[in-house]
Amino acid sequence: MMVCEYKPGLEGIPAAESSISNVDGQKGILEYRGIRIEELAEKSTFLETAYLLIWGQLPTSEELKEFEHEVRHHRRIKYRIRDMMKCFPESGHPMDALQASAAALGLFYSRRDLHNPVYIRDAVVRLLATIPTMVAAFQLMRKGNDPVRPCDDLDYSANFLYMLSEKEPDPLASRIFDVCLILHAEHTMNASTFSARVTASTLTDPYAVVASAVGTLGGPLHGGANEEVIQMLEEIGSVAKVRPYLEDCLQRKAKIMGFGHRVYKVKDPRATILQDLAQQLFAKFGSDKYYDIAVEMERVVEEKLGHKGIYPNVDFYSGLVYAKLGIPTDLFTPIFAIARVAGWLAHWKEQLAENRIFRPTQVYNGQHEIAYTAIEER
Repeated sequence: MMVCEYKPGLEGIPAAESSISNVDGQKGILEYRGIRIEELAEKSTFLETAYLLIWGQLPTSEELKEFEHEVRHHRRIKYRIRDMMKCFPESGHPMDALQASAAALGLFYSRRDLHNPVYIRDAVVRLLATIPTMVAAFQLMRKGNDPVRPCDDLDYSANFLYMLSEKEPDPLASRIFDVCLILHAEHTMNASTFSARVTASTLTDPYAVVASAVGTLGGPLHGGANEEVIQMLEEIGSVAKVRPYLEDCLQRKAKIMGFGHRVYKVKDPRATILQDLAQQLFAKFGSDKYYDIAVEMERVVEEKLGHKGIYPNVDFYSGLVYAKLGIPTDLFTPIFAIARVAGWLAHWKEQLAENRIFRPTQVYNGQHEIAYTAIEER
């Protein structure tokens, strides 16, 4: 009998062949379909990047215009989904609300015509269009307010910020938020993407695929980390307390949120871009004391742990950007999901192309030949 080597967390074990994205953790390189993330952040938009990820190439002007038009006019959600969301507890986390809402969306579009390009495109458009609406709707409804109707005159990112406040956002804020979505759109075989591909491999509908990925993203070791970064900075409170806080963490061997990555051994290129976005926001809308704490935290962590390849990851500065945009802390991870839907759908589509259901094995370490004990003898 062949003995399989057990790798906790499947570390280093390829789960798929993919042409969607690539990471070089030693050099700090992230590419979407071969294009560097820095170039996309500077020149692209989120919907153009989503098109690139899902269909494998940058769209022409006409293709992008048509795609944007489709997404813009599919933002509204069924009133029954809104009614369902009104019944969610106000204390519930928005990620749980999003997972339930994404799954419910599949009830209205449950036909699984997975070989039909029209079905696939409709599902892509519908999920990209409605996920932001669901996030914004729950945010307002948990406060007892009616959701804000999507505005067809606003682009993807501006519309989401509008739905949170019913105020048209500043153009700089909209552009910065759009870049944030680009940065979070895809990142190879991470936990939520693996969850999406496993679910997709059963040939279920794409709404179940996204719902399963949302559930995986919600954990603090994945998408939930950016919430905890803000909590950490608030706990530290001042620049002077950074070093004592870090030394205490090191002594207790506690995890330092926003630092370290399974792949990157240098500073995450997305963190570098996000830091620049934060500086742009502060220059226009005023400084933030937590940014100074964050910069000092990065400096001291590099001094103490840089030799171990521990540097800021994407979560470290993203929360500061979202907070400056007026977004509540517990919406940070749902916003991550809004962006990552593009990557999940790209992997769903790629999985369908040459599908084989995931069925990994295990290493059994239990007992054998144990006799059953009658209940009266236990």
